[in-house]
Amino acid sequence: MASIVAIGGESGGRGRDLLVILASTLGTIFEWYDFFVYGTLASIVASHFFPSDNPAVSLLIFLASFGVGFGMRPLGAVLFGVLGDRLGRKYTFLVTIALMGGATAAVGLLPTYERIGVAAPILLVLCRVLQGLALGGEYGGAAIYVAEHAPRGRRGFYTSFIQAGVIGGFLLSLIVVLVANAFVDKAAFAEWGWRIPFLFSVVLLGVSLWIRLKLKESPVFKALKEAGETARNPLKESFDSWGKVRLLFVALFGIAAGLTVIWYTGQFQALYFLQNALRIEDVSARLIVGAGAVVSLFWFILFGWLSDKVGRKRPILIGYALTILLLFPLFHWMAASANPELAIAMARNPVVVTGSECRYDPFETKMQETACGRLLDALSRKGVAYNKVAGPEARAPVVTIGGRTVDAADPVALDTALKAAGYPLEKRTPSFGQAARIVLALVVIGFLSGLTYGPVAALLVELFPARVRYTSMSVPYHVGTGYFGGFLPFISQYIVARTGDPFAGLWYTVGVVVMALFVTLFWLPETAGRDLD
Repeated sequence: MASIVAIGGESGGRGRDLLVILASTLGTIFEWYDFFVYGTLASIVASHFFPSDNPAVSLLIFLASFGVGFGMRPLGAVLFGVLGDRLGRKYTFLVTIALMGGATAAVGLLPTYERIGVAAPILLVLCRVLQGLALGGEYGGAAIYVAEHAPRGRRGFYTSFIQAGVIGGFLLSLIVVLVANAFVDKAAFAEWGWRIPFLFSVVLLGVSLWIRLKLKESPVFKALKEAGETARNPLKESFDSWGKVRLLFVALFGIAAGLTVIWYTGQFQALYFLQNALRIEDVSARLIVGAGAVVSLFWFILFGWLSDKVGRKRPILIGYALTILLLFPLFHWMAASANPELAIAMARNPVVVTGSECRYDPFETKMQETACGRLLDALSRKGVAYNKVAGPEARAPVVTIGGRTVDAADPVALDTALKAAGYPLEKRTPSFGQAARIVLALVVIGFLSGLTYGPVAALLVELFPARVRYTSMSVPYHVGTGYFGGFLPFISQYIVARTGDPFAGLWYTVGVVVMALFVTLFWLPETAGRDLD
């Protein structure tokens, strides 16, 4: 095992190190592009595969299918983790990227609900399942491959590029969508142009395979294989003692869950918040979130590098604590910057619905059961925040806007009253100054995400032994990111739809981060500088 330690702890030359980082990072960018382009085009794709009279319903069902891909990631982590520990790091993540690229391109070719009916969403979900399986094997393979090549004192810095690659994939998905929008008019893009970003993945797949085929096997795995010490059953060996199981739980609940909800809140939830709650025009919202993501790439690399100096655990704990304190103020800041008229209207003229049986089901595809539910549905369609107050039984619901009663039974009267109270019902484009303030808020959220995400690849690689590293690292990471993070857009938007409060979905993020802070503080060991034997 001494030879393994030496190989895992020394650099093989700057040229080789750069090739390893470049190949792994580009592959990660391309694979996450494939995964994220699905979420970036959420509102358009939802209308083609999950049609409904209420756009909010279509979006919620679509986000549930978005979460399916994340839900499959743990299964992919088991499948490809075992292959990675038994057959090698290199060939396993060649398979994952080929599977991801093929499934994404297939989405661009699928017939819509209008053409083949219910078979369309079934095929779409199947593609999403394949994407989730592939991604379950990608991150662990890339992070391990880079870390097992990195010098002992630079693992955090080297692997931080893998973390930045995740944001790079999200950013690339935004860029391709925006470029396609520039060359295809709005109506045509909504009709067929949305397929272009999915089909573009074929090009990215070719580049990824070409680059990764140039790589050699990880020196740590090569030494293990030559010594005949590879695991026969990596999955069983990962769970064969309480000590190992305990580390898996810490990685799941303390690391994967916490860092993921912060990152997804700063990307997808922020995008949907701007588009839906704040009524920002879609292209403008994508540009703003993309600008925030560009600047935030720096934080991931900075805190990966810093973790080599101060340890992995300290930045993560600081990031969790600051997130709990700053998340709500940052989103309120975005609201005041993005649509100040709406923020003022909500503060001065709140919409209050008083009635009995105010049950609102966001998944109802026809008509809400009660009069109050139908009224909440109407407000939800307009993206208007509201408060609910219990009223007398058998009474028609009453709507007040700024304390003034409105005839809610008349849609025209309701719209007129909302506009008179300052509620902008049409989507708008923020000024440069407003957009700059939103970007600044997103950069601060990116800072919090960089604190928690930048050191993590090195930490997880160092946390588990080489024989079962691919499996032991991938399973908790993808369970945490798949379930806690993957369903975050759906859960947060569902909470918003049920409560009428555009900020209420943030409580999910805060709750998960509180749990992660507690677990990390008390049970996560420091790993910086450990031997990768």
